[in-house]
Amino acid sequence: MKIVVIGGSGLIGSKVVDRLGAQGHEAVPASPKTGVNTLTGEGVADALAGAEVVVDVSNSPSLEGAAALEFFETSTRTLLAAASDAGVGHYVALSIVGSDRLPDSGYMRAKVAQEKLIVASGIPYSVVHATQFFEFLGGIVDAATDGDTVHLAPVLIQPMAADDVAAAVAEIALGAPTNSMIDVAGPEQFQLDELGRSFLADQQDRRRTVVADPDARYFGAKLSERSLVPADGARIPGTALAD
Repeated sequence: MKIVVIGGSGLIGSKVVDRLGAQGHEAVPASPKTGVNTLTGEGVADALAGAEVVVDVSNSPSLEGAAALEFFETSTRTLLAAASDAGVGHYVALSIVGSDRLPDSGYMRAKVAQEKLIVASGIPYSVVHATQFFEFLGGIVDAATDGDTVHLAPVLIQPMAADDVAAAVAEIALGAPTNSMIDVAGPEQFQLDELGRSFLADQQDRRRTVVADPDARYFGAKLSERSLVPADGARIPGTALAD
């Protein structure tokens, strides 16, 4: 099949392209680096011509709510219109576990808006809800840092490897559309504050100290105990944090 991977030059997208290509599919990486701009529409129609599947793993360059909303709404509308014109039979998008449970976060509201556009488009779809990547733990800690103190809520988190995210997205892209949300997560749950301490210890960062702060915000959102973990029935790949 011809499968166009939007955001195909990024962390997840490049892994998806490699996996699909290794299985004999024509996996086309589409991003501004390859002349495809979903905000302006440049190159989108040409890239999607003849495609059977579109995989959107692109991300907003900004986590700020208004900027993220503009990115996801503009980009998704452009892609859905082009996918409809091209007769694409399966639209796959990568989103986040808990996106609909964190309305305080402007970024999460933007992801929910993206999902709603996909569901309403009439194109057969699958939306993959992934937990945070192991590779993003440093970003979580940095965002929660105030001086030498890292404020993290003592709630559950179930992160996963970027390789496993890509594998799940590729597998779902090759299957029939589910017309639903599919949760994927890592095999282990941690307390977020404890995970932060482990990360700092692993990085030999003795300057910062993690405190368990129930009121700490997670990229602008107040967390409950299970805001960041998947629903029952999630797909659970096997790569553990220690691996």
